[in-house]
Amino acid sequence: MTERLAPGSVIGILGGGQLGRMLSVAASRLGLRTHIFEPGPNPPAGHVADRVTTASYDDGDALAAFAAAVDVITFEFENVPSGALDALESTAPIRPNRESLRISQDRITEKDFLVRLELDVAPYAAVDDEATMSEALKRIGTPAILKTRRFGYDGKGQTTLGEPQQAAAALDTVNRAPSVLEGFVEFSAEISVIAARSASGNVVCFDPGENVHRNGILRTTSVPARITSEVREQALQIAEIILIGLDYIGVLGVELFVTPGGLVVNEIAPRVHNSGHWTQDGCVVDQFEQHIRAIAGWPLGDGRRHADVVMENLIGDDMDRVWSLAADPSVALHLYGKSEVKPGRKMAHVNRRIGHSER
Repeated sequence: MTERLAPGSVIGILGGGQLGRMLSVAASRLGLRTHIFEPGPNPPAGHVADRVTTASYDDGDALAAFAAAVDVITFEFENVPSGALDALESTAPIRPNRESLRISQDRITEKDFLVRLELDVAPYAAVDDEATMSEALKRIGTPAILKTRRFGYDGKGQTTLGEPQQAAAALDTVNRAPSVLEGFVEFSAEISVIAARSASGNVVCFDPGENVHRNGILRTTSVPARITSEVREQALQIAEIILIGLDYIGVLGVELFVTPGGLVVNEIAPRVHNSGHWTQDGCVVDQFEQHIRAIAGWPLGDGRRHADVVMENLIGDDMDRVWSLAADPSVALHLYGKSEVKPGRKMAHVNRRIGHSER
């Protein structure tokens, strides 16, 4: 079992965005301190963390000093360079483990892993050039989605093919980077499960949330999801299978499609997740505190929901609504402290309570 970190211990966080910010706030409630490592200046997490190191992920001296100053290291995004992890892991433990990162950093590797666990995924095939694209289209057909194997998020690094003749244009759209072609899945809803596993193997799942995307970016997550109790239990079981398969410590996000034939795993995220923000105002212990508890060796919270919640992301000019939202008694407002409003940029989110759970 992982040694339990005492209050006053330091959590190192790779990445200084809004997830690092909210992890820092959660850690502070438990008397734990946070140290952010972030290449960019004035990161949102730096406003609430105890300490910030501003340095590149290839700065060996800065990485060594950071690792020596913390008790455990975690991350707020998947694409941490492997070289940085090499420099860190000999000094401080990294949680979740590096294998979780390796698998999630490549869409083909991730899907292969899920298939080995005997979980359903969309039909897929690797694409590296025109020849492999042609073969993939023969297998997958159209409509289909071409996604870069690495670095895609919020709808970036992907494009839709309505017919095979669009293959060349699709390859150009993703800059001919190594990619995966995914077949369309007919689904009635997309849901996600936020789940946690401790070092002792205890697993706790939050209720599945129902997601709505716009332009490839999550717009809302509603809890409870409009699914049957059987689908709910299947979703929680899938999340637990993945956690165990990864020997995972921390919080994990699992996105799933609800189909007539059962649940299909869309993707996994080895970190706290946008679709879990509702837990901040729907649960006693939210996803951020749950993650800190797990990586610090603390007991997990039970994750039960005490209210029905709709989470809405505030993106770009949605910030114009902040004052009216702040005046709404049903809304909890969570601003990220970002200095510049940009189209498509997540600036904040709100949680709107819409009822009380009887569970």
